[in-house]
Amino acid sequence: MNERTTMDQITGVGGRMRDALLVPFLAIVTALLIGGLIIAVTDVDILRLWGDDPGEAFRQTVEVVGGAYKALFVGSLGSVNAISETLFAATPLILAGLAVAVGFQAGLFNIGAEGQMVIGGMTALFLGFTFDAPAIILLPVTLLGAIVGGAFWAGIAGLLRAKTGAHEVITTIMLNFIALFLAQWLLKTSIFQQTGRSDPISKPVNEGAQLPRLFGGDYRVTIGLLIALAAAGFIQWLMYRTSIGFQYRTVGANPDAAKYAGMNVVWLTVAVMATSGALAGLAGANQILGLPPYEGTTAFSGGIGFDAIALALLGRSKPIGVVWAGLLFGALTAGGREMQGAERIPIDLVEVIQALIIVFIAAPALVRSIWRIRAADEDTVQITTGWSA
Repeated sequence: MNERTTMDQITGVGGRMRDALLVPFLAIVTALLIGGLIIAVTDVDILRLWGDDPGEAFRQTVEVVGGAYKALFVGSLGSVNAISETLFAATPLILAGLAVAVGFQAGLFNIGAEGQMVIGGMTALFLGFTFDAPAIILLPVTLLGAIVGGAFWAGIAGLLRAKTGAHEVITTIMLNFIALFLAQWLLKTSIFQQTGRSDPISKPVNEGAQLPRLFGGDYRVTIGLLIALAAAGFIQWLMYRTSIGFQYRTVGANPDAAKYAGMNVVWLTVAVMATSGALAGLAGANQILGLPPYEGTTAFSGGIGFDAIALALLGRSKPIGVVWAGLLFGALTAGGREMQGAERIPIDLVEVIQALIIVFIAAPALVRSIWRIRAADEDTVQITTGWSA
């Protein structure tokens, strides 16, 4: 009986690992196949050719789709510069994805990463052009300012949720708009606006506040990547190796039980949102301090705060999952530019492929049904309920 139980446990663990790795892989494959079909049917010339010469139409379809995905690969992983561009694009995505994932794990839907990026980035921008000091002093100060700015902005929504019950989805969405319009106004003031310009372009940050490039030369990836990976490691440690992380997750799982256990649910809610906002603030700082010409514009966040929601879902709110999701989206972003330039594939189709990946990742039962894969727990019958049921 004990041997049978042990074998069942081993089989169950193996099945769960298979689902964790194989199903996402097949979701990506499925999305690429459907994406290839979309690329094919959007080529009007090939569609017309199907009526006259199906054989030639099929050959051209394979050529177009193959060329598009070849360009996607070359642009994302085909050279050192391509890998650098992938890592460069992935850096803010990882940070912003971690921000949303922390909230998800604590039962809070932080939809305000975009606004928190803006506030964090504007704080880093102000410190970066106001003070002039060696990088060893100025860079940590600007990054700390971004952390504080993002944490403060997210903490507002956390406090409103804890004290008044105002739902964080609504408050963070509204705070997004406030942050965006506040940044637009600030960039037109004499404090921020670049001398001699009438458009909302800020002064550039001083050299000491710029994120150094990892490999120098023309490779744009900066130490921001190391910061993002360190942040992922820190969140993994915080959430699963500390009592604070346990309290975060407990509040998310059952606030009433957490309160009964003596936890301060009000301030834990604020702390969760502040932690989330701090990560988003770092992502915003990366967009200012790591991207030439190191200036602030009205669109410096690039919508990454909204992409972060998809990343957190794709990574199942786990730090390592968010890192892999960020790398995947970074590769799609970098490769998409090559697809657009070399094969004249609209960049919008890359976003369609991203959306398809998210759809299939979010519906593992659909992927298993398409590829006829049995779920790891399909043969498991639950006969009792308990704390972990």
